[in-house]
Amino acid sequence: MFSKILIANRGEIACRVIRTCRRLGIRTVAVYSDADADAQHVRQADEAYPIGGPRPTDSYLRGDAIIAVALKSGAQAIHPGYGFLSENADFADAIAAAGLVFIGPSGASMRKMGSKAGAKELMQAAGVPVVPGYTGEEQAPALLQREADRIGYPLMIKAAHGGGGKGMRIVRDGDEFLANLESCQREARNAFGRDRVLLERYVERPRHVEIQVFGDAHGHTIHLNERECSAQRRYQKVLEESPSPFLTPQLRARMGEAAVLAARAIDYVNAGTVEFIVDQGGGFYFMEINTRLQVEHPVTELVTGLDLVEWQLRVAAGEALPLAQADIAQQGHAIEVRLYAEDPEAGFLPGSGRLERLRMPTPDAPPSTGSGQVVRIDSGVIEGDTVTIFYDPMIAKLIVHAADRPCALACLRTALAACDIVGPKSNIDFLERLVRHPAVVAGTIDTGYLDRHLDEFMSQPHADDLDLLLGATVAQLLAQEHDARERAAASSDPTSPWAIADGWRLGHGSRRSLAFVQGEQRHELHAQGSAGDYRIDGLGQPHVIAGARLAGTDLSLRIDGRGRRFTLSGDERRVVVHDGERRLRLQAVPMYRHELGSTASAGHQVVAPMPGRVVLVRATAGDAVEAGQELMVIEAMKMELSLKAPRAGTVAEVRAVTGDFVEADAVLVALAS
Repeated sequence: MFSKILIANRGEIACRVIRTCRRLGIRTVAVYSDADADAQHVRQADEAYPIGGPRPTDSYLRGDAIIAVALKSGAQAIHPGYGFLSENADFADAIAAAGLVFIGPSGASMRKMGSKAGAKELMQAAGVPVVPGYTGEEQAPALLQREADRIGYPLMIKAAHGGGGKGMRIVRDGDEFLANLESCQREARNAFGRDRVLLERYVERPRHVEIQVFGDAHGHTIHLNERECSAQRRYQKVLEESPSPFLTPQLRARMGEAAVLAARAIDYVNAGTVEFIVDQGGGFYFMEINTRLQVEHPVTELVTGLDLVEWQLRVAAGEALPLAQADIAQQGHAIEVRLYAEDPEAGFLPGSGRLERLRMPTPDAPPSTGSGQVVRIDSGVIEGDTVTIFYDPMIAKLIVHAADRPCALACLRTALAACDIVGPKSNIDFLERLVRHPAVVAGTIDTGYLDRHLDEFMSQPHADDLDLLLGATVAQLLAQEHDARERAAASSDPTSPWAIADGWRLGHGSRRSLAFVQGEQRHELHAQGSAGDYRIDGLGQPHVIAGARLAGTDLSLRIDGRGRRFTLSGDERRVVVHDGERRLRLQAVPMYRHELGSTASAGHQVVAPMPGRVVLVRATAGDAVEAGQELMVIEAMKMELSLKAPRAGTVAEVRAVTGDFVEADAVLVALAS
């Protein structure tokens, strides 16, 4: 086994590898960009070295700098994590040439499997079902257009190198092909440094099922069963689980055998994933090979009880696989979701900024059997850290394990309810709606369902919002009364009636007023009463509250005779109320001070929705533009954002050029008024 390894990555995967190495007594070396000097993987590793600027091309994609650090620090091997250089065959070869061990497959295997095009051709030759398409190296736009017309529509354009949903487009009409091709190639070039694409027929309403494979240098190759990743939005996985609720035992066995056959055909060593799309009739087709550990590997770890990173290390050190195929157990059910700094209500726009508050459920120890409920948190940040614009906006992976799927879903709902994030916006509310949606609960969701029915997962007005608002109001009233008692107890006259926070004043009955802001809506409420019994006005009709009690973060009360219970979190400026299914976020504001609205000239400016880099400018001063016409494209967090004209008019000024870094809300294009 190794005594010291270098981790050529960042974030939660780097922290994940560090955890396993610490358990095994292996020292770790981290590398970091200028933006990550204070990151958790830097703090947790035994040693850490800077390798360049914040952009990936200036740091985490610099293989030579990473290898130099490995040699300088005395590391014997390099773990690539996922993303960045993890599937770069040249990097793997350079590591071997430097006398180090790459913790992954050989460069030769990567060249066969790492390219989606090459992997598809390999599978076809090996007899694995593949979707009709084009995988050739000739990339002339005119030829690709002809091939697309031959394959037929709908079809998918996919980056031949890379993953994570980047560089993928669905084209449903030949007239749309070239524009989508240009965008896909540009995104692939920015994310992976290569712009080769492949084309394939798009299978309508498929399931996405992947098989985890492992091979060693002694000729042993096995699979660790499947993960289903059909809940996706724009090809980005949103929820992963194992076992798949769709597969039959027979289909599972056939897919496992196909995955192992593919790995053996190229003498694959270490961890890899064979991904399939499965049609509604159970036919499965090879999609791609990932020659690395997957983001969703904790799902497999929880149902098998294995540490896949440890397996990677042992195999890379020359050991045989610890288990044979017959020894692989699958117990219970595991589900993973990813908490991102993004705003689902604004088209899932990635966010950035300081995590002022980060509350997660307390993680449990991994199960020794498949019977107990377990919550696991994999994260590369803690409260106070910053989510930057340069990398993926993931905050944490939340993984649960239980005896069966219904119990796992229930465990996940409880875990999500315990999450609270302040700073950049997050997708927690979206995930809470997702795990209660009938298509997820029934296990019938396909890869395109979220995109077809996204409105079903967005926030909608709900009758329970009134109860949540009343709960927040009562919590504030009880907190005021508690504070008043505390102040009175510490004063020289602790029994003074003026120290009672019941709103009583000479000449009129007791009345207290509170104000909250919910998004763009302001709520003003007026309460009479004290000690948990109130009449609250301001919501169209009066509501009677009785028996309200606040014990820690739990609030119990009766609203118009109905018993309710809520969980509370927040601080003096904000209140978050959760009823077990829904949460309501409110900002507590002064009753008699209204916030001024924006004075920006609506419709006359195109602003940056978030910090990023300008990659394309399509407008110049004096241009006549139509409403919705693309004026500029910015890139942030490995994705492109198209900025369009808010109305028809004439461009008065363009304030950025290609390559500029811009801040959020910066005016990029101004239209003549």
